[in-house]
Amino acid sequence: MNLQQLAELAGKGEIRELELLSLEGGFYIARVRLDDVEMTLLDDSGKPMRIGSTTHLRDVLQRVPPFPCVLVQHCVHDEMCGTREGPIGALRIPFSLAATL
Repeated sequence: MNLQQLAELAGKGEIRELELLSLEGGFYIARVRLDDVEMTLLDDSGKPMRIGSTTHLRDVLQRVPPFPCVLVQHCVHDEMCGTREGPIGALRIPFSLAATL
């Protein structure tokens, strides 16, 4: 999905959620969830768009109608050390596309 497609779907109210996934290396990628499918936000060359921060995402999407967003961060420490029993879920922090003051 590219930015134009994202804007069109957001205008129709079809975006259920955008997950900003934290990846090793200090950058993020965006996964867009619709009712029945998830897609990665792509750049102009068709590769996953590398996003530097929530502020960078806000800048990129400043002209797109708002929709729910969540920052997703996996806890590598728990996976490495095995301190918990059972499945280890990702940390999910809701955030807004509205500019912060």
